[in-house]
Amino acid sequence: MSAQNGKDLLIKVDLTGDGQFETIAGLRATRVSFNAESVDVTSLESQGGWRELLSGAGVKSAGISGSGVFKDASTDERTRQIFFDGETPDFQVIIPDFGVVEGPFQVSSIEYSGTHNGEATYELAMASAGALTFSVL
Repeated sequence: MSAQNGKDLLIKVDLTGDGQFETIAGLRATRVSFNAESVDVTSLESQGGWRELLSGAGVKSAGISGSGVFKDASTDERTRQIFFDGETPDFQVIIPDFGVVEGPFQVSSIEYSGTHNGEATYELAMASAGALTFSVL
């Protein structure tokens, strides 16, 4: 596999709940992380004193974060609405040459900033709020 262009890692939001996703405007940096808690079932009978983990147990989660230039586009408005209404709509993360992750996320933080002689920027973070699906590109 060849190197991938970072601008192709996209975060998209379902604007109306009809399955039509649009890229969140102005993003310049994006990140997705996947996590799985382990459940330790080690006992005195564990072979050689090695830790044992319970397969398939534990909570799985995903986090999405991004930052960019504030444009006040329809996707910015929808993301703000999701945060203030506490909604958990479907989002998509397009990972180039890998696949698409889709499912419900909660917008857990939005931060806006700007300097006197620079552009207005924003950062957002989202936490998975249900089962996610993965589709190969």
